Amino acid sequence: MDSAWAGGDHGAMEQALQGLKVIELGQLIAGPFAAKTLADFGADVVKIEPPQSGDPLRQWRMMRDGTSVWWQVQSRNKRSVALDLRTEQGQEIVRALCLEADVLIENFRPGALEGWGLDPEVLLQANPALIVLRISGYGQTGPYRDKPGFGVVAEAMGGLRHLTAEPGRVPVRVGVSIGDTLAGLHGVIGVLLALQARRASVSEAAPRGLGQVIDTALYEAVFNCMESLLPEFSAFGAVRQAAGSALPGIAPSNAYRCADGGYALIAGNGDSIFKRLMVCIGRADWADDPALAGNAGRVAEVERIDAAIGQWTQNLTVTEVLQALDDAAVPAGRIYTIEDIANDPHYQAREMLRSIQVQGAPLLVPGVVPKLSRTPGVQRSLAPALGEHTDEVLRALKLSEEQISGLRAAGVVR
Repeated sequence: MDSAWAGGDHGAMEQALQGLKVIELGQLIAGPFAAKTLADFGADVVKIEPPQSGDPLRQWRMMRDGTSVWWQVQSRNKRSVALDLRTEQGQEIVRALCLEADVLIENFRPGALEGWGLDPEVLLQANPALIVLRISGYGQTGPYRDKPGFGVVAEAMGGLRHLTAEPGRVPVRVGVSIGDTLAGLHGVIGVLLALQARRASVSEAAPRGLGQVIDTALYEAVFNCMESLLPEFSAFGAVRQAAGSALPGIAPSNAYRCADGGYALIAGNGDSIFKRLMVCIGRADWADDPALAGNAGRVAEVERIDAAIGQWTQNLTVTEVLQALDDAAVPAGRIYTIEDIANDPHYQAREMLRSIQVQGAPLLVPGVVPKLSRTPGVQRSLAPALGEHTDEVLRALKLSEEQISGLRAAGVVR
């Protein structure tokens, strides 16, 4: 069975999760993002996909040679098994894989696994060391558990969408599927915590330790990042409102229009930073004003301060503003487009722009984060073709060529 998870020899480089065996039953973003993160650090991820069309992400957004270029980001370092989970034979293959797996990841609606005969409690009885990560819109319990939940809905329910707007205007999404990604990251945290707990539970009765089920809800992952919203409401009845580009209650911190039509983001909200900023914009009198020495005083005068900063920036280009603020040691930056990112020397120096070859054509993809000094993450392989590894995984389960051919003829695998 172990050979089903052989990741191959990628040199002498040690990776943090090398040897970890992961099954991914998820699709689209949240579950696959969690699995991708584990795979980047050495986990051997076997991705189970529907044999007819595979993960829908293969066809999302902009495509080259018939496949989304997003696929090369989300599914790198994984192996693809095209398997119909609706069939008894397909379910039996997943159960066989789970016997030796460390982690199972799924992001279907609650009840889907149970409907396929893959109830996590049953899987844990067969393999007590198994860790099951379940990601769903609202979690596995509660009155909303059965509602369909997508990231945009979770962002709204989690409190984020209410804040992402200019005052008095319609709330907008942040531009990427942040709810799904936050849920995936929280899922990874859960897996790492469960691995540590499993290691601590090793005993004669449980030689591999004890696994558990991780219940991650999209809306909770968003809500977990909502800073002081709840205690402010609890203590003061305050409902934080949308503030556009400003940072409510912390001043000055905003986006300021420049002479060339661009914007400079300036964070001058530290006490000593504020003094340097005021000197830089020609308001040394405010730098020495005791009433503006602390954040509370600056918040009370935020409109006046923002107006003065804006008056200064409107006479300079973004580049000129940033150069002056760099010289004054004031945190500031421009609003990057992806073209800016692709040409930025710091991104390049930090190896965040990696060029890969896909069917003979170059493609830039994001580098691996976080950066570990001794056991770094790496891209070991391109994203797989649909069912590219079906046969090798089934052979490792000791299925004969005749059995594999029969499953393929029946449409169970591809």
